[in-house]
Amino acid sequence: MARGRLPHAVLLAGAPGTGKRAAAAWMARQRLGVAPSAELPQYPYARPEHADLYWIAPQEDKQAIGIDQIRVLVEAVGLTSYAGGAKVAIIEPANLLTMNAANSLLKTLEEPPGDALIILVADRTARLPATIFSRCERISFAAPNEAEGLSWLQRLQPGTAWTAALRAAGNAPIAALAAVEQLETGAAMGRDFGAVASGRASALDVAARWTKIDAGFVLDWLARQIQLAIRVLAGAGVGAADLAVDESVLKRMDRRNLFCYLDTINRMRSQPAGSFNVQLTLEGLLIDWAQGLQNIDREQLPNGMKLMLANR
Repeated sequence: MARGRLPHAVLLAGAPGTGKRAAAAWMARQRLGVAPSAELPQYPYARPEHADLYWIAPQEDKQAIGIDQIRVLVEAVGLTSYAGGAKVAIIEPANLLTMNAANSLLKTLEEPPGDALIILVADRTARLPATIFSRCERISFAAPNEAEGLSWLQRLQPGTAWTAALRAAGNAPIAALAAVEQLETGAAMGRDFGAVASGRASALDVAARWTKIDAGFVLDWLARQIQLAIRVLAGAGVGAADLAVDESVLKRMDRRNLFCYLDTINRMRSQPAGSFNVQLTLEGLLIDWAQGLQNIDREQLPNGMKLMLANR
């Protein structure tokens, strides 16, 4: 940025809690000359206050970023700058753009007016159209290793037992700040998940309990558990201490089915909140899990995904 070589459209992509929004705010400050502007992105961060900054997110009563919001943005970016300099638009999360909204943004991404910078923040890139990718310079945000994450968290909030929270957040430090408050919820879910796998609990009863928890948290937790299970079965040098299911149960499962199951969970994670029936989805996932994933047809969608699509 100091050399003035920043492209006109940037995609900040990575898992939630890796600092993308802090980086977007920092880039906006740098481009617009808003003080104070640190040498590097800082957390916690504040949205810069500037007449030429447009920060687009889902409206309070909406689950997605709609075409009307993007039309207003495109028109505003095309006007003369209030301060006579650059304009910056931040869209977050861009993975919640509706298809029509994404399409209406394409021309502006390809040929932005004047000295405009458009920053897209994406927590899950699977939902972004290829046409968006091709028009942006991608900057990927990876979670740091555990030691680096723990060091940062201890500096931010000393004296907290961060290890379990950081692992629960997939090593994403900012996500760990919320995860530390959800450890008991995760522990209870772990007990339920293990009980379903061993036949000690009903999939339907557990689904009913999990429906009372935030759906995003549940699906993220499930994804991390299955990722860990895959690594343990692959002998990737990962300890099984954080697994909610006994290794003996996992060894009875076909690892290919675990990949299929994870794919199903990730597809549901990419769906906008409110676009599927949470209870039926969780019932389907937990029924598949109770059956040891034996009935998953790798050529077809697993039961959980079928239930989700049938009840949209």
